[in-house]
Amino acid sequence: DDQDEVNQNYLADEEEEAEEEARGMVVPDLEEEEEEEEGQEAEEEEIEEEKEEEEGQGPPTGNAWWQKLQTVSEYLWDPEKRMSLARTGQSWSLILVIYFFFYASLAAVITLCMYTLFLTISPYMPTFTERVKPPGVMIRPFAHSLNFNFNVSEPDTWQHYVISLNGFLQGYNDSLQEEMNVDCPPGQYFIQDGNEDEDKKACQFKRSFLKNCSGLEDPTFGYSTGQPCILLKMNRIVGFRPELGDPVKVSCKVQRGDENDIRSINYYPESASFDLRYYPYYGKLTHVNYTSPLVAMHFTDVVKNQAVPVQCQLKGKGIINDVINDRFVGRVIFTLNIET
Repeated sequence: DDQDEVNQNYLADEEEEAEEEARGMVVPDLEEEEEEEEGQEAEEEEIEEEKEEEEGQGPPTGNAWWQKLQTVSEYLWDPEKRMSLARTGQSWSLILVIYFFFYASLAAVITLCMYTLFLTISPYMPTFTERVKPPGVMIRPFAHSLNFNFNVSEPDTWQHYVISLNGFLQGYNDSLQEEMNVDCPPGQYFIQDGNEDEDKKACQFKRSFLKNCSGLEDPTFGYSTGQPCILLKMNRIVGFRPELGDPVKVSCKVQRGDENDIRSINYYPESASFDLRYYPYYGKLTHVNYTSPLVAMHFTDVVKNQAVPVQCQLKGKGIINDVINDRFVGRVIFTLNIET
């Protein structure tokens, strides 16, 4: 009997150990299942949160638009705080007053500076003339690209030159010059003393001084015969006087190529110079009737049916005529192409 009890107890102990082992095997499985369920729930929550965020980033609904409009409206005008653009009326008034006085002071300073500057500047004579360039030159008639290209037997090709010269010389008509200006002795400066604001007289330069290039004897200025006239004048410079009392002369030649392409040039006046009596020039405010002197070049014998580059230069003391970058300071270059 004792042995049976021992055996039964032994079997009972083994059964309890087996049950405990079974329980130990089940518990980890349950824990793993619980962990898996918790992980799935976390993933589902993350997916739902992402969906909510995506929905929040989508186009605003009507209520969202209305809220934005209300926010903008309140920024423009907040009736509770009585503020506009986040500022009260007092703040806006202060800003406007500050800017008003700032810009008024700035305008006053600029006006004072300009007024002081104009007090030192004479409207009649330039204050500083040290950097004034020597006179430039210009020619008439007008020609496109300074290229005088015409056919003697086709008036349509040169008639516009004649019209240009006639229009330019209207102010030089003898009757008009005798009426407006005075006959001055040649060879000396016409210096007029007195206040700088007094009207100055001007010396006559009559159209008849140009003789064969005046358009009085030959209305076509030589273009109908292939002997064109071209007029040259110096630009006006207030107070300019040719140095050493010598008049500035004009000289024309072939710029490049055969010098025999131009065999004969007549100048009018015959001295081919700008007489001293037309200097100095006192400015347009007081020297109202001043008429710029001219020198006419009459190309009486030029090679035909080819382009001839011509350079006309001013010659005189203090005259600069070799500036490469400015082809009109002291000289002018043009092309004659006379076809027959």
